[in-house]
Formats: sequence, C-alpha cells, structure tokens
Amino acid sequence: MPREKSLMPSIPTAEDILAGDRRALAKAITLVESQREQDRNAAQLLLGELLPHTGKSVRIGVTGVPGVGKSTFIEAFGQYVIEQGQRLAVLAVDPSSPVAGGSILGDKTRMEALTRLDDAFIRPSPAGQALGGVAFKTRESSLLCEAAGFDVILVETVGVGQSEHQVAGMVDFFLLLMLPGGGDELQGIKKGILELADAIVVNKADGASESLAKITQQHYRGAMTLLNHGSAWEPRVMTCSALHGAGISAVWDMIQEYAEAAKIEGSFDKARADQNLAWMRQLIDELLRASLAQHPDVKAALPGIEAAVTAAQQTPLAAAQIVLGLSRQ
Repeated sequence: MPREKSLMPSIPTAEDILAGDRRALAKAITLVESQREQDRNAAQLLLGELLPHTGKSVRIGVTGVPGVGKSTFIEAFGQYVIEQGQRLAVLAVDPSSPVAGGSILGDKTRMEALTRLDDAFIRPSPAGQALGGVAFKTRESSLLCEAAGFDVILVETVGVGQSEHQVAGMVDFFLLLMLPGGGDELQGIKKGILELADAIVVNKADGASESLAKITQQHYRGAMTLLNHGSAWEPRVMTCSALHGAGISAVWDMIQEYAEAAKIEGSFDKARADQNLAWMRQLIDELLRASLAQHPDVKAALPGIEAAVTAAQQTPLAAAQIVLGLSRQ
C-alpha cells in the first residue's frame, strides 16, 4: 500500500502563524479542513502548540435569512472595526449543493473593499453536511485566527434558521440581522432563534424602508420582552444601513459593552469553557461515527442492515443496536 500523502505541500509552523504570516494561516485552515487522517493528526499537533496563544479575541456570529445583507454588513462593520485599530478575520461559510456537493465560495467578491485591507483576513469555507450553517472546522479555524493575532473573529453563517444553536455555541456574541417588515416576530420566536440572539439589527434602514425598519424594530423589541435569555445581558434591537454605514459604530460599541460586562461578571470565560465541553462532546460523536464506519464487521454487515431497514423488515433502533453490537466484537 502506498503511503497516503498529506493534502499540504508543506505543514505550516506555529512560529509562522504566531508571526501573523497570512499564507501560513491559510494553509493551516486548509490543514484542519482536510479529511485525510494524516492531515488531521498534523492539525491537532499544530493546534496543541497554538492553544496557549488563543482566547484573546471577540468572536461574533452573524446570521440572517438570505438577502438580508450579511456580506454588505460585514464589509461595512469590518472596515469600521479596522479603523478602530482592530485586526479582523472573517470566516464566511458558503452553502454546499445538496446535489453536487460543491460551494461557490464567492464571499470575497462581495467584500471587495474589506479584502484589500492588510488588517483583514477573509476565508470562505463550504458548509458541507454540517448543521447550523457552519463548517465542521469553524471552531478550529477561529483558534488559528486568534493565534495569528486577529482581535475580532466574525463567523458569517449560511442562515438556515432552525439549527443556529450551532453557531451561537461557538461565539461570544450572536448577532441576528433582519429585514424591515421581514415577517412577524412570533414566527421568529417559534424558530427559537430570538432566544439565542444577543442583539437583533434591522438592516437596510434607509430610503423608503427607514420608517418600516423603525416599526420592525419596535415589533422585535416587544417580542424580546417575552423571552428568557438566561443571562444578565438584555438583548438590544437596533437598526442600521450597511449600505450607507449608518448605525455601524453603534453596533460595535454595543458589542464592546457586552464583552466588558461579561468579563467583569465572569460569564465570558464561563461561556467559553462550556463551549469547549460541548465541542469535545460533538467531536466524540463524530469520532465514534468515523470509527464505526471503519470497523470491518460493521462495513461487511451494514449494506444488509440498511436494506432491511429500507424494506421495513427491521426497525431503525434494532438496526442501530446490531451495528453497535458488531462494533464491540
């Protein structure tokens, strides 16, 4: 058997990433996204070296329905943050085709001005089969960006709605973008997404839509009073026009206020610790599934077991128990 080659022509070093080498950072993210076992092992060694140098950024999740203006908002917000002396990394997750499996990865084309700034790093990644509108390796990519010295990490999600708890569970601040008049607030509560949001920002509050944005803001404020967010922070509802830059500075000021208050009361570090535990448990699930798929007895029996379930000759639970029994042999 020929030895499996690494996806990477050369493994980036921790020293290069800590020095802020953008090429090394890009290669490191490619390494952690690789599905090859050799690359996964190399990625874990690299992350282990860099872990003591992480945790100093503010991680912000940005989500919203398609067409709400996420990329326009991130470009305007990112330029403002950089003007304040911050370094910004954007992890933009692109939806993958359920048919062909590929992604366009065209986020950089929608953030032209931000892409040209030296203090900005934009990395599009395919969502693949991951839930929650985020790529499987978004957490690892965030750690790499922190180690490379970026002060603010923005995670732009696909905006799938039902499973946004995934991105809320890996960031410090969860920002929900909404459209003026974009649906009643009760539908948002039913999806559960409002319970996760640390702030709602009604975008496109300009021109003829400005007054409608104000009305929408009041509707969501009313909806948020009905929810228990389980923290001392009272989620804000704001308006902005990413296209014209209006309200962007107020959003950044709000996030800074949140981070400072959370650090003083200790909830900032506790939330990150809880996220790490949740991350570990998710990885255990992934590794167990991968181990099952490679078990020789399971591989031999699985086609027949799946055929029995498809033909309604066996219940899914009984089939799952058989698979687990085979894995213990």
